[in-house]
Amino acid sequence: MGCDRNRGLIAGAVIGAVLAVFGGILMPVGDMIIEKTITKEAVLEEGTIAFKNWVKTGTEVYRQFWIFDVQNPEEVVVNSSNIKVKQRGPYTYRVRYLAKDNITHDPESHTVSFLQPNAAMFEPSLSVGSENDSFTVINLAVAATPHIYQNAFVQTILNSLIKKSKSSMFQTRTVKELLWGYKDPFLSLVPYPINTTVGVFFPYNNTADGVYKVFNGKDDISKVAIIDTYKGKKNLSYWPGYCDMINGTDAASFPPFVEKTRVLQFFSSDICRSVYAVFGSEINLKGIPVYRFVLPPKAFASPLQNPDNQCFCTETIVSKNCTSYGVLDIGKCKEGKPVYISLPHFLYASSDVMEPIEGLHPNEEEHKTYLDVEPTTGFTLQFAKRLQVNLLVKPARKIEALKGLKKNYIVPVLWLNETGTIGDEKAEKFRKQVTGKISLLGLVEMVLLSVGVVMFVAFMISYCACRSKKVK
Repeated sequence: MGCDRNRGLIAGAVIGAVLAVFGGILMPVGDMIIEKTITKEAVLEEGTIAFKNWVKTGTEVYRQFWIFDVQNPEEVVVNSSNIKVKQRGPYTYRVRYLAKDNITHDPESHTVSFLQPNAAMFEPSLSVGSENDSFTVINLAVAATPHIYQNAFVQTILNSLIKKSKSSMFQTRTVKELLWGYKDPFLSLVPYPINTTVGVFFPYNNTADGVYKVFNGKDDISKVAIIDTYKGKKNLSYWPGYCDMINGTDAASFPPFVEKTRVLQFFSSDICRSVYAVFGSEINLKGIPVYRFVLPPKAFASPLQNPDNQCFCTETIVSKNCTSYGVLDIGKCKEGKPVYISLPHFLYASSDVMEPIEGLHPNEEEHKTYLDVEPTTGFTLQFAKRLQVNLLVKPARKIEALKGLKKNYIVPVLWLNETGTIGDEKAEKFRKQVTGKISLLGLVEMVLLSVGVVMFVAFMISYCACRSKKVK
């Protein structure tokens, strides 16, 4: 009877050992299966999960706008007072709902090229008012005149047209006009052919961004979705040195198997440069574990704080010898218009930038940019791209509307929040097809290993105990 019991204990220990070994073997084998499956499905080619979602996003993307309504226009024009603003919004538009266009595969270079159509559809139910709500804002054409036409004689002629059109430093415009364009009365009087329609995002509807050419990952999955060229070039021709490089993806996805230590680089045509995000935290998004990557303060820091930004400082007067920070002069990619980009409410900007503007309240939680990336696939499942459009306005002796100014202003025009979150149905599908299977496999591995070890140890202890009793 004791012999049979000993055999049973040994058999139990052997079974436990087998289960533990099987669980241990399953770990690298399972990881290999996951890696092989993800590597196959993340390639941008017909038939893969990644390609289907890449061509047309299943996520609804919205762009919210807050307009900075100027409260004291006369004081500013006459006394060069600080500009008092009050934000109004949000005014919400649905964007990025059109599929990529002109998709062309190149098997030899392992790339795929495309155009991203631009379209914006107003969403009244998600807005505080209508597109016809009007505000007092900076006059885009008048403010840009001394920057584009620096010759004193030309400015004198243009000044007469500004006066004739009864234009001033500020104007009243509707949301629709300010965003998408309006016929400017001053520019309409210019006697030679120029575009007389201006708007912060004009032209937008019925246009396209690109051509982009990105790697499909077929030969190297670590390059998937990374931009090879933009508009046929590997550089932008806006910045000196390495700042001019087009780095990373378009932020919709990244190469798979993302680690917390990775710096996610991406290119944004809205700000005419490549930028990057660093790991911030782990969060749970609709049952899916994701890594939140955030745009760090040093991305818009001065060269004194971040020497890598030296080539983004292209002038020394407004930037006070490149010591100001938090704003980026993108005039070179806006046909010489004095456009400055920043984070909303001048978040992370130096005090000298904010000083002439009253009514701003930077808040990191509300105004930061982030990407929520599922680490195994590299897919961005939620994001918030937040930025502010500003216009540099400076004194101009030959233009009466601006000659009373005694200082430079970087005037906030509006800020936007472009957001997208994976839908409930898509999230459920993603859990079933990806994270659910990975979690189940991990659970099976741990159960087999744990049960096997416990069984082996328990039966061996029992066996040794029986043996010792027998010897006595």
